[in-house]
Amino acid sequence: MGTTQRRRPELAAFLRSRRARVTPQDVGMPPGQRRRTPGLRREEVAQLSGVGVTWYTWLEQGRPINASPQVLDAVARTLRLDAPEREHLYHLAEVPVDPAPQAPVVTVGPEIRSILDALVPRPAVVYNARYDILAANAAFLTVFTFGGETLQEGSANALWVLFTAQEEDCPLAFREEELPVMVATLRDGYGRHAGEPVWEDFIARLSAASPLFARLWRSGDVLRPGRRVKVFRHAEVGELRMATVSLSVNGMPECRIVVYTPDDEETERATAALMDREYTKNPAP
Repeated sequence: MGTTQRRRPELAAFLRSRRARVTPQDVGMPPGQRRRTPGLRREEVAQLSGVGVTWYTWLEQGRPINASPQVLDAVARTLRLDAPEREHLYHLAEVPVDPAPQAPVVTVGPEIRSILDALVPRPAVVYNARYDILAANAAFLTVFTFGGETLQEGSANALWVLFTAQEEDCPLAFREEELPVMVATLRDGYGRHAGEPVWEDFIARLSAASPLFARLWRSGDVLRPGRRVKVFRHAEVGELRMATVSLSVNGMPECRIVVYTPDDEETERATAALMDREYTKNPAP
């Protein structure tokens, strides 16, 4: 059985189950009499959704008809679907999903912080799509310094720091290779937020502060986050070769945990030495 043939019966069963749980009172209709089944009738769903009875009947029967996003949204509202159910409806109807807007994440919960701490001595950080540093573990804050200054989670943006720092203070050893990749990854996130004041203001301010960023932004390149090997410079231990891995987090849309893993034994030893030195200066309670 092909994908479409399998999805149509699932779509029919899903719509029937959702219709059965919505009562006339839920949608402001009189209960009426002689209802043999719970929930709304097909003709009532069609009426409330502004579609033809025959069309909705065929949709619920799993017939091969086309459905627009506007019509599916109307049906979803009538059936009182939540966000996951709406997305499931789109998938079963084989219509590209237009995700409902979600509030941006501004805080990181204790569970994610405990994961970051458990990754020490591996540096790890939580970025949103704009490269704001939402949380970071002690290893990240120890290894990545800018002109002797450490980043502060919750108030720093990695792109802003990298593009506005003096070249000798930038921890990236190969800025000309790595910065274009980060800008292209930023543009991937920007596509979902074009026109939003916070994003437009950030792009405008960074373009004004850094001609290099402005030039790279004009290139229009787009990339998804992925694994890379980056070389960082540290004032005390020299170069560090780190492999980066991005991990998405359920419940934190457009955020990712980035873990930096030493890519050679020398980096492994240097990272361990930095952390030992940090624990000596600031012993854990």
